Amino acid sequence: MADAAASPHLQVRPDWLALTQEAVLEPELPIIDAHHHLWDRAGNRYLFEQWMADLSSGHRITETVFVQCRSMYRQEGPQAMQPVGEVEFVNGVAAQSASGLYGSVRACAAIVGFADLMLGADVQAVVEALQQAGNGRLRGIRNTTAWHADPSIRSNPQPPPPGLLAQDRFRTGARLLARYDLSLDVWAYHTQLDEVLALAQACPDTRLVLDHCGGPLGAGPYA
Repeated sequence: MADAAASPHLQVRPDWLALTQEAVLEPELPIIDAHHHLWDRAGNRYLFEQWMADLSSGHRITETVFVQCRSMYRQEGPQAMQPVGEVEFVNGVAAQSASGLYGSVRACAAIVGFADLMLGADVQAVVEALQQAGNGRLRGIRNTTAWHADPSIRSNPQPPPPGLLAQDRFRTGARLLARYDLSLDVWAYHTQLDEVLALAQACPDTRLVLDHCGGPLGAGPYA
């Protein structure tokens, strides 16, 4: 899991972000931030302190949803169970926020974790471990699914094999999530939306959340 410590993203530039200040519309409107990450990577740190600083914009954020990003995996134990460390870490942040010492916002009130759905039916043990680690906050599972044949389109630092969403074992694992009332977050590019539709049809009892608005591409052949 050593490669999980690296970050493919540019460092945040506070001075550049400060060049434009926009007035907050409806500052009293309660907002749930439905998708954010926390990580500590080489040259790119975004943890509770940085997240709290971003709340100073004037919007009324009441709760947030953490979505998996390969953060704080366990370094010991079976590989399938190593992602449980991410939920353990985030649940600790949620408990820190729930103390009320940092204001009324409840960070990571819901958690989307990772369990390798290619385990098929065997993913059940991982899901149950994630639920225990989440202390009631686990709401869904997300896998690495964004893929494109063009190497110039590589926003995913760990690209999956092509056709993952159509694999029988993946779909078996996806169907199992319904048993635990968990959603399946899908990060896919717009070129994969037919695969997402086929997955939804094959797993009718599993709630699907389409991340990043279906991943419209503006690079490579779509520039």
